[in-house]
Amino acid sequence: MDPTAKDEMQPSLPPGSSCPGPEWPEQERAEQLARGAALKWASGIFYRPEQLARLGQYRSREVQRTRSLEARIKSVVQSYLEGVKTGVWQLAQALEAVQGAREALGQARGLLRGMAKAVQTLEPLREQAVQHKQLQALSQLLPRLRAVPAAVVHAQTLVDAHRLLEAYVSLRELEQLQEETWASLGGLELPVFEGLGPLAEALGQAVEAAVGAAGQLAREDPALLVAAVRVAEVEAGRTTSLEQAPRDWRQRCLRALEEGLERVHFGTPLLPGPGALAGWLEALRVALPAELATAEALIAPCCPPHYKVVRLWAHTLHGGLRRCLQQFLEGPELGASDAFTLLHWALHVYLGPEMMGSLELGPEADVSQLEPLLTLENIEQLEATFVSKVRASVVQWLQKALEGEVSEWGREREPDTDPSGFYHSPMPAIVLQILEENIRVTSLVSESLQRRVHGMALSELGAFLRSFNDALIRFSRDHLRGEAVVPHYVSYLLAALNHQSALSSSVSVLQPEGVVSGALAPVEAALDELQRRICRLVLEALLLELQPLFATLPSRRWLSSPELLNNVCERTARFCRNFWRVRNPAFQVLLAETERAVVLQYLCALMQGRLVCRGADERNQAAERMQQDATQLRDLFLDLVRACWASRWV
Repeated sequence: MDPTAKDEMQPSLPPGSSCPGPEWPEQERAEQLARGAALKWASGIFYRPEQLARLGQYRSREVQRTRSLEARIKSVVQSYLEGVKTGVWQLAQALEAVQGAREALGQARGLLRGMAKAVQTLEPLREQAVQHKQLQALSQLLPRLRAVPAAVVHAQTLVDAHRLLEAYVSLRELEQLQEETWASLGGLELPVFEGLGPLAEALGQAVEAAVGAAGQLAREDPALLVAAVRVAEVEAGRTTSLEQAPRDWRQRCLRALEEGLERVHFGTPLLPGPGALAGWLEALRVALPAELATAEALIAPCCPPHYKVVRLWAHTLHGGLRRCLQQFLEGPELGASDAFTLLHWALHVYLGPEMMGSLELGPEADVSQLEPLLTLENIEQLEATFVSKVRASVVQWLQKALEGEVSEWGREREPDTDPSGFYHSPMPAIVLQILEENIRVTSLVSESLQRRVHGMALSELGAFLRSFNDALIRFSRDHLRGEAVVPHYVSYLLAALNHQSALSSSVSVLQPEGVVSGALAPVEAALDELQRRICRLVLEALLLELQPLFATLPSRRWLSSPELLNNVCERTARFCRNFWRVRNPAFQVLLAETERAVVLQYLCALMQGRLVCRGADERNQAAERMQQDATQLRDLFLDLVRACWASRWV
């Protein structure tokens, strides 16, 4: 392709256009890109020689396209120019209108300044017109205003006479006159109405006092109660144009009902003193159901249904009693009797069929929504107080029982016996009765209290058994040392063994239903230890008597004669002559331990002694003597068993 053809293929610029200067780099770059794209297109189209024949067609087509674009651009530019011309014309018209409005506003401002000066000159005349209007209205109301003081006095007289509806009608008439006067005088308050505020307050207090004595009025003067409630209800629906605080007499009536009810039953002078709680609760048991019956039968018909009198009565009595009990519990600590009485009354009597659980109490009382009379903390406090007080009393009673028993050990005569001849003392029965009664009575309150008292009783019984054990040790020590020689020392030890047997056989009465069986294990262990202690003391006394005889074993005298063992058997039989007064199974245990102790002492004496046999004859003689001794000891204890059973049979 020659250079001339290439120049002819360059797209021509429209007339009047010029190459962009350096101040438009974006336009120059766009033009270069366009030229490059055109050259690329042309080189692609005319790459083959046969395409050059159609160059004229391509040139004419591009010329037509360029002219079409120029025509469209001219049309768009012409349209934009016409719109700009129209906008400029409209802006000129708006400017003229704004200038006219500005001139009109300036003229109006001047007129207003002149009118303000005229208004200031007319202000005194306006005030005189208002005063004239007020004087005209006042002259029309003057006859009625003159009667206001007398009407206030009359209304106060009606209030004092408890004619509440008439007093309220008079008060409303006076207040309506006050509203008319206030509206006519443009909000001006007249001194003549100053007595209406105290009159309204006096009437409100009278209504409140009447409603507060609803229980008494419902029986004696129900008309007065109905009048007071009607006044409060009418007042609740009243509207006023005066700027006065609303008189919420309905709420005052409801508060008066609650306060009057609490004052009657739970006033400060009515709170019980120490020891008087049971009587006070008994009085409430009778009074509260009667009060609810009165509310349902007499007071509820005198009040609107939305007062819910029965529910109000039930909840007010419950709330007052609850607060009273809380106040009572915050005072001095209660005694055991008061704590028990309060727990039983609150958990059983109050919720029982005689009071809040009564079938005669209808659903309108809504007792299911009442809070518990005593909180869990209150119950915990009362149970702890009761257990603490009972523990102190039990300790004192058990100590007295033990002291009484110990004081009898030094008597000059043998212990008392029962009709069967066994040594007997009321101490075991007293101890068990004290503990069993305290456990049994707590079942009337709650399982938790019974468990607490049961644990306390077993603990104190264990402490009592330890004290009893210590007392026996001191008793034995003083006797053996010679500080307090007791004529019937062994007999009282045998009586103590009977006490242990009685306690052991009857301790199961302290086991309430529902308590684990292993709870008595510590007490049973203490009883077994006490039995072993008593048997040990008895055997110590026996061995103390036999010690001089066993000290001569073995000897030539023992080897040649049965006299030494005869003395042992005689003293043992004499020592055990009262064993039959011990009850089984302690008797069998004691007799077995006695046999074991005598035999062991005999064997120890033989093993520790020194006897040299001079020949086979003496060795045979010693063997025969031990066989005879064994037979004699066996016969001794068999005879003791038969003698004891014979004595019991007799």
